Amino acid sequence: MDCKDILNLIAIIVIPIVAVLIGQWIQNRSEKRKDKMQIFKTLMTSRIYGGTVDSIHAFNLIDIIFVNDKAVRTAWKNLFDAYSSTEQSDLIANRRKVLMYKLLEEMAKSLGYKEQITWENIQNPYVPQWIVDSWNIQAKAQRDYINLLNEINKFVPAQTQKEDKK
Repeated sequence: MDCKDILNLIAIIVIPIVAVLIGQWIQNRSEKRKDKMQIFKTLMTSRIYGGTVDSIHAFNLIDIIFVNDKAVRTAWKNLFDAYSSTEQSDLIANRRKVLMYKLLEEMAKSLGYKEQITWENIQNPYVPQWIVDSWNIQAKAQRDYINLLNEINKFVPAQTQKEDKK
């Protein structure tokens, strides 16, 4: 067996293994990007609501999915700290909103959209007027329902309430 045969044998064995490893690496990279994109899309679409169940799930995945992205994780930590505050004021509400936009900006950079998705794009979501009207109607209906229950409660005799507790 000469040198050429040995090289051919090595090539026959090594090339398929290298091809499989490269393919697996590309697939893993693609899956990680897909996971990052899903979190980004969820948070971008839910930013108009101030929070949804899906956005909470996405927040809880940031430390896992963006494990190697310090800027995203720092932005998430800052937002998490603001959400953890018990203070309720317009100032903290505005700070939370700005920190949310900062997180989205860092995610956009991480995904390679630094030039395409700007701070202005992030802080100006599309919210059609009909949805705002719907939210206002729903909020009014909830307030009216609570007021109705409070009024009904005024007419229920205290004795009936005591009997119900027994």
